[in-house]
Amino acid sequence: MADLLRLLLKVAEKAANVARVCRQEAPLFQLLVQEKTGDDKNKKFVQDFKTLADVVIQEMIRHDVGAQFPDMADFIHGEESNKFENGLGESVIVTVCSTEEETAALLATVLDGDHTAASLLAKAIHQDPATVEANTDGLTVSLSPSELGIWIDPIDATSQYIQGREEELEEGRLSPSGLHCALVLIGVYLRSTGEPIMGVINQPFHHKDPAGGGWKGRHFWGVSWGSINVCSVSQPKDGEDRGLSVVLSSSEKQVVKDALALLCSSDKLMYASGAGYKILCVIEGLADVYILSEGSTFKWDSCAPHALLRALGGGVVDLTKRLQMTSEGQDHTAELTYHEPDTECKGADRWANRGGLVAYRDCSKLNTVIAALKGKL
Repeated sequence: MADLLRLLLKVAEKAANVARVCRQEAPLFQLLVQEKTGDDKNKKFVQDFKTLADVVIQEMIRHDVGAQFPDMADFIHGEESNKFENGLGESVIVTVCSTEEETAALLATVLDGDHTAASLLAKAIHQDPATVEANTDGLTVSLSPSELGIWIDPIDATSQYIQGREEELEEGRLSPSGLHCALVLIGVYLRSTGEPIMGVINQPFHHKDPAGGGWKGRHFWGVSWGSINVCSVSQPKDGEDRGLSVVLSSSEKQVVKDALALLCSSDKLMYASGAGYKILCVIEGLADVYILSEGSTFKWDSCAPHALLRALGGGVVDLTKRLQMTSEGQDHTAELTYHEPDTECKGADRWANRGGLVAYRDCSKLNTVIAALKGKL
């Protein structure tokens, strides 16, 4: 497990580099922000470069993990399809090739012959990052790669990534929107039960380097299996209870907002972009709870941060199931799992968290918000 964690930290940093390169290199940035217009909308792939950035990251992670852990290769899932149609109507399958030159040639066919952009992207894909340090002491977990699967969200909060607003982050407070909301999420789950057991989160756009002006990121990780609960984020300190704080989507149902407004002071009912970022706010203790009443998140959004919350003594539950339960306490039957699709749905919806969700670190805070929402939804 320590070897797998080190690899996932490395590939997440590679993914972050690709995300940064797409914004920093002019030929790639022009494609990234290009508007979809006219008859070409949703047809000519170069008009939807943001999806290519997502897919390139996803396939790079799939390639690197599959190479080192071949038993996992068929159980590495992502948000995006890797099949595209270019401007000539040709169908292209995007993969990471064995050499930078081969990858560049393949990407050029997707990008309608834009060799400059293809070469820049291929270089980022094949460039190894500096070693990402992690204290993996105590990670002797009796699981083999053949028992595990992976969910990848290559760039969560894509809209914030495209808009690219450079918000100033204030220590100890969440910031509702901006580039910092865009995250690389890699979650590992147990194939037999769907339990999330390892998560890696990379935040590519955390701060600007004062010296060079380029973006610098940071990463988080956690492992939860049996008696082993290890996380790069420190456990919350016991101390004064400052009242409940909740983070929501701005589009959350009014009935939810009204119910929570009775529990929280006005400055403790907060809004932010990106499902992954909102769960990260709970992980970091910037909010006690994240609630979403809609089934608009997916397994790739929640798997990685769920593992970190479990390592911290919290979790992510299906809101609908939790509202139907009569007992309080940390009953894991409502926890989200990651191994089985919803056979009543088609396409990506098979992997939706259809019952909504609540992410929490402290079970007592979970019980408080569930009590407030009972009978309202």
